[in-house]
Amino acid sequence: MNRLGKLMTMLNPEKTRMPSPEDALPGRSEPAFTVPDTHAVLGTPLKPPFPEGIETAYFALGCFWGAERLFWGLDGVYTTAVGYMNGTTPNPTYDEVCSARTGHAEAVLVAFDPEKISYADLLKVFFEEHDPTQGMRQGNDVGTQYRSGIFTTGDAQVATAEMARDAYDESLRSAGHEPITTEVEPAGPFYYAEDYHQQYLHKVPNGYCGLAGTGVSCSIPAAAA
Repeated sequence: MNRLGKLMTMLNPEKTRMPSPEDALPGRSEPAFTVPDTHAVLGTPLKPPFPEGIETAYFALGCFWGAERLFWGLDGVYTTAVGYMNGTTPNPTYDEVCSARTGHAEAVLVAFDPEKISYADLLKVFFEEHDPTQGMRQGNDVGTQYRSGIFTTGDAQVATAEMARDAYDESLRSAGHEPITTEVEPAGPFYYAEDYHQQYLHKVPNGYCGLAGTGVSCSIPAAAA
């Protein structure tokens, strides 16, 4: 972590500490809000069941507004949605996630056609379009919700994600960057975020996007691709 990152973490120690299950907010058994049925850009369903042959991937790379936009424009992506993943609190709200007392990461669901775009292709976009070395932050966004994560749905995704992460870590270190902090974990429940967060940068074209890559190219090993 660079000097600025260390300073920001020191100034926000509670925001960068994962809550224990005992300290996490209790949440609720049902969602506190409804989400739209269809994607505001693609016109496809936001929720499964998706058509036969469509696979699902989940990525966390900082503020999910800009992260979602990275994926919905890719050829072969069927739909995208933003939500909260791999925390403790069931059916959290955005305000609860921002409190750092749910343990969730801001995440993007990417439903894709593997005949048109591979999981390795999605990983390349994921790694190149944010800085996966920053721990519990992304740029000026500080907190557990902004950590870098790949949440996998099966053994094939685990193998590909770990191989890509390890290869990119080597490339980053060779370029003088800190080690990768990206988590590769099994996907827990995906809790859809509120209506106004879905496809936010389509609805607010000049809205905030804090993502910035390292400038280091991600070459996926042939065995992973």
